[in-house]
Amino acid sequence: MRISYIVLGMLALTACGQPSNDTQNEQTITARDTLSPLNPEPPSPASSGAARPGLMHREAIGSYVGFFEAVDYDENTDFVYANKISLVLDSFNTHTAFGHSVVAGNLRPFSGPYTEKQGKLQVEAKEPGDDRYDGSFSFELNAEQGLVKGTWTANNRRLPVSKRSFELKNRRFAYDPNLNLPEDVLWDVLYEKHDEYAEEGEFLTQDVLKLNASKQVLKKEDVENLYKGDLEVIRNTIYARHGYSFKNRKMRFIFDRYVEWYMPISTDIRGDLSPLEKKNAELLKRYEEHADRYYDVFGR
Repeated sequence: MRISYIVLGMLALTACGQPSNDTQNEQTITARDTLSPLNPEPPSPASSGAARPGLMHREAIGSYVGFFEAVDYDENTDFVYANKISLVLDSFNTHTAFGHSVVAGNLRPFSGPYTEKQGKLQVEAKEPGDDRYDGSFSFELNAEQGLVKGTWTANNRRLPVSKRSFELKNRRFAYDPNLNLPEDVLWDVLYEKHDEYAEEGEFLTQDVLKLNASKQVLKKEDVENLYKGDLEVIRNTIYARHGYSFKNRKMRFIFDRYVEWYMPISTDIRGDLSPLEKKNAELLKRYEEHADRYYDVFGR
């Protein structure tokens, strides 16, 4: 029997923030444009006679990646315990830290005051509050270790998950067309823990590891006999290489947990795709819509 993995659903692309024109002046330190392709322009800092940001703040600017884990949640609801999150520190002025988070297909800005103590920055930041899933971050940033630890608390405490914790490591995003899926995505142990993904019997096969749609020109002969699940993941791996943050839960299930190189940094990567990737994605999508599903007959 083939070791397999469940995949359903379609990819939905949504809008994201645009790259900033990063600048530095006397009272503001901002992220360099090489750190991330989506640093939004922070609000203009108010002038102040307070101490200006220093070297620690420069070292703190950048992207931090890890898992966003549920702490307070309603067990009777359908929620995801952990999603991969990228928390980006974009800039500092004399009083305020500016940044944004990218998780589960959403990009949200945040800002708030910070304090400096014993070589660490303590940040208390809020999201705008105009989205029902907005909340506030409280975290400690150790720039020397490249580590961020903290919690996020929802404004609406009635959400399925009202509080999450995170421990994130500094990582710089870089697109690489050579990145491939690991064999880990085929582990059958996943079925025991996530039976809801196997309701209709659609699984991944070894074929999902054979094609790199960011490097090779795909022909109909390459894809016409592949199963729907394999086609869908091969196509979405194109987007994952560009740092696309998946709204589709089943895609997150694969890329968040089993693809170490995957880093969610954007909610719209359509303008980043190469002509080759666009052509291959269209071909894969076409065959996806008509492909037969693969049913594992063991135990059925």
